[in-house]
Amino acid sequence: MAITLSSGFKMPIIGLGVWRMQRADIRDLIINSIKLGYRHFDCAADYKNEFEVGQALSEAIDTGLVKREELFITTKLWNTDHGHVLEACKNSLKKLQLDYLDLYLVHFPVATKHTGIGVNGSPMDEDGVLDIDTTISLETTWRAMEDLVSKGLVRSIGISNYDVFLTRDCLAYAKVKPAVNQIETHPYFQRESLVKFCHKHGICVTAHTPLGGAEANKQRFGSVSCLDDPILQGIADKYDRSVAQIVLRWGIERNTAVIPKTSKFERLKENFQVLEFELDKEDMDLIKTVDRKYRTNQVSAKSWGIDLYA
Repeated sequence: MAITLSSGFKMPIIGLGVWRMQRADIRDLIINSIKLGYRHFDCAADYKNEFEVGQALSEAIDTGLVKREELFITTKLWNTDHGHVLEACKNSLKKLQLDYLDLYLVHFPVATKHTGIGVNGSPMDEDGVLDIDTTISLETTWRAMEDLVSKGLVRSIGISNYDVFLTRDCLAYAKVKPAVNQIETHPYFQRESLVKFCHKHGICVTAHTPLGGAEANKQRFGSVSCLDDPILQGIADKYDRSVAQIVLRWGIERNTAVIPKTSKFERLKENFQVLEFELDKEDMDLIKTVDRKYRTNQVSAKSWGIDLYA
């Protein structure tokens, strides 16, 4: 099951996100997920595990487990490299052991002080606030992203964590339309206006936090998880599925790609099984009622000293 992007390439509607994956676990997780049927892997320079992902992908390809053309590999430009897009992309390609990327995203709509290619962090100023570089516009960054397509390094380019206004601006100056906007969206943060806007303009939406961050965001940010919601639990009982499966299926049925993260084999298998059933319209409508407009990923507000979404 795949979504055809505006670039003409197909992206599997479910993938595996590698954020927070421990380096020692990556090889087995990637190999096992490919055996289960996963072909879409979502990476980022900032996750600091591209090298390990690349080793696993190389092994899978070299042993004949999967062909390169069957895979859809995404990675992202980090905030510190907006002025060094070509070098950053080539560095990610080298670590991932790939000749091209299927999708390259601007990770956040903010440029920060450059700290060196491959040195991904969040530089802070003397006041403990994210050190934003005001000399690099998002349009300048996008022009450099477009050059990657013309050079054959990247098949599709896109954006991440852009709201309606920034997405509109990108469409206004883009010569190559963003194929994807990867955002936080889940039943507690449905963002219907942004999703509809993107779909109207031919931009695929990928949910980078399709389960609301679950335990990881609970522990890191003190967030409330939609997986504990009684309405969602009731729907899960009806279908004899887990709440996580219901939430992922909801995301797929609203035509958004989902990239859940897990380090457990049984969860890998369970997540992929969402392709095996459908939700009734009445249950899709019921899930609409649990929207709290509640962002669970609080990295901006709680780690950078400035709320980029305020």
